[in-house]
Amino acid sequence: MSADPDNIGAVLADIVEEAGRLILPLWRTALTVDAKADNSPVTEADRQGEILITQRLKERFPDIPVIGEEHAAEYGTPDQIGPRFFLVDPVDGTKAFVRGDPSWTVNIGLIQDRHPVAGAVCSPASGETWYTSDSGALKRTGGQPAQACRVRPWPQGQSVALISHTMKEETTRKLAEEYGFDTTLAMDSSVKLCRIAEGTADIYPRHGPTSEWDIAAAQAVLEAAGGTVRTPDGTPFLYGKADEQFKNGWFVARGG
Repeated sequence: MSADPDNIGAVLADIVEEAGRLILPLWRTALTVDAKADNSPVTEADRQGEILITQRLKERFPDIPVIGEEHAAEYGTPDQIGPRFFLVDPVDGTKAFVRGDPSWTVNIGLIQDRHPVAGAVCSPASGETWYTSDSGALKRTGGQPAQACRVRPWPQGQSVALISHTMKEETTRKLAEEYGFDTTLAMDSSVKLCRIAEGTADIYPRHGPTSEWDIAAAQAVLEAAGGTVRTPDGTPFLYGKADEQFKNGWFVARGG
């Protein structure tokens, strides 16, 4: 099958939904939570999900390397990477998953020449999947036909910023002064970028650490929906930072 970025989104959507069906029965069960080298949590759901996704990607796209979060955590990231590769996060928002919250996602993004060009994000707990297509971003829910996603114009007096649950009130106030949003809504995982893509929120300023696999898929969806992900000074947000172990700097995701 061709790995044309115009067509790959639907294939990735099928794969993240299959992984979601595998992982969902493990949610809200007494899974053992282990600590990775960076002290972030990992469960059997993360491991099983990544095994399935990696297998499916290698079946469909055997010539494209795959960088998965859990493999990287155990064996390290590659010292170098070519211009085209997949980034996989089998459970983004593992802390939410462990708490029993629904705000966790399954993610696959395709990088080409340092930019995400295709991707799919599934929220198994809500039955929602967002993905790229040749006509823009699409969303399907509960097996229903896909609908187009589009960012909304910045609403006057009603702009919504998405933030993490752990953000301190003082930090939120500073970000509101800097970016000019009116209200905030706390949630975990890459679903934040997808909410902006579908036009239910407006901005997600991330002044903190993430890894490339955390947001690659959702950035592809958001940009397909007309939004942007940039550094705080407005420069392009680039991928393939092998010399930095695929760590991200600060970014700002925006809608219209």
